[in-house]
Amino acid sequence: MSKIRLLPDHVANQIAAGEVVERPASVAKELVENAIDAGAMRISIDVEAGGRRLLKVSDDGEGMVRDDSVLAFERHATSKIARSEDLVNISTLGFRGEALAAIASVARVELTSKTDDAAAATRVLIEGGKMRDVKDAAHPRGTTIVVRDLFFNVPARRKFLRSEATESFHLTNLVTHYALAHPEIAFALTNNGREALRTAAAKDLRERAYQIFGAEFLDNLLEVGGGHPQIARVSGFVSAPRDRRTSRDAQYLFVNGRFVRDRLISRALSEGYRAILPHGVYPAALLFIETPLEEVDVNVHPAKTEVRFRRAAAVADAVRDAARSALASAGYVRTEAKAESPTAGDQPPAQPDSAGFANAMSAAGEAQVNSPGSKAGFENLAAGEYRATQEAATQPRIEFSSLPIEDEESSIENLADRALLKSDTVRDLEAIMRQAVASHEVSPDAPIAIDSEGGEGVTDRDDSLECDGSTPLSKALSSQR
Repeated sequence: MSKIRLLPDHVANQIAAGEVVERPASVAKELVENAIDAGAMRISIDVEAGGRRLLKVSDDGEGMVRDDSVLAFERHATSKIARSEDLVNISTLGFRGEALAAIASVARVELTSKTDDAAAATRVLIEGGKMRDVKDAAHPRGTTIVVRDLFFNVPARRKFLRSEATESFHLTNLVTHYALAHPEIAFALTNNGREALRTAAAKDLRERAYQIFGAEFLDNLLEVGGGHPQIARVSGFVSAPRDRRTSRDAQYLFVNGRFVRDRLISRALSEGYRAILPHGVYPAALLFIETPLEEVDVNVHPAKTEVRFRRAAAVADAVRDAARSALASAGYVRTEAKAESPTAGDQPPAQPDSAGFANAMSAAGEAQVNSPGSKAGFENLAAGEYRATQEAATQPRIEFSSLPIEDEESSIENLADRALLKSDTVRDLEAIMRQAVASHEVSPDAPIAIDSEGGEGVTDRDDSLECDGSTPLSKALSSQR
């Protein structure tokens, strides 16, 4: 007797819902994306009990005809793509055709939609994946979807939801992302009848940032621009160094209007601030990357918050250089960031540093050997901000486009390892230090300061390198004299 069987549709939908519907914010994400794709200019979101009891999304988009309103709840039913070739040129936020079916399989859903040409709206009622009713209704142009009792038929999933406050936070954060990505759309979010967020249509990103974050946040922003039109154009804002944060929570990253969580972009942004922000401190950012559709794959994960760049190294270059250029324009660093980041073949090779060791340290993850009095050190400004001196600011840097980065999991910190570094780093440092001593650039007893962002257990000044006023390097040098 055969042991393999086909699962019923409602069971298959519940399994699929595990990937698409994680929490109320996941539901809101899919519904808001549908509203944006429908050309809505006003989107309102109403929630109760953190979205567990009720989540309602209304828009003034183009609406759906009766047949489409019913078909929308079938798996793999979508108006966004028609053939496999369309997957490499996805310009809409939604395209999988799975969201509504997944949501309806674990909740009680009511959809009401009307087009301009329809005499009446269509209302569809579906519960636990089963169609209950389809009828005419009164409704203005656009679509309203009400989701009630999320996970009512999957108690195991429902008990894993967090507190109402936590779920409400995720909903507010989600709407904030979409409001920043689409300043031209008016958004409104109410939680238990109280207004949590409201933005009128704005003329640009700066006005939208003011609406959401206020004047103080806006005053700390530096405008960013740069990149290469055939690979990645970078625009938006980054914070001045005085606005310091201990997490990346204030970094809003977007690729072709889609908000993403991308390690490569985040670390490239930190690389742009390497000379002036200490390890563990991060800038705020409203960063938009526009890239040709064929240069990015958005079909990586059902949540659609992960992307994969075809030329990730060049994208990292563009982000880093754009941040450095913004800081240089504001006078925070003395550096000449390139306006564009073309392919690796267009990059000039780095020239050896006159001191003999700075270039080698740059190739090793830009770890730097400085003495407090050398030209390669940093000034400790009264405001607590670090600005690179002329020589340090112009040290050769890692050119990302010359190193192979296969995906976003390849961090900036790992690039040095991919550049075929020697295994014994201490031995390399000793050789470099001897060359520096020979050129009278640094004292042999100077303590070592290693600046390597993301290094495990490495601080700006490692006291373990000092012992009785001497260092391991000075002892090694003395033994050879």
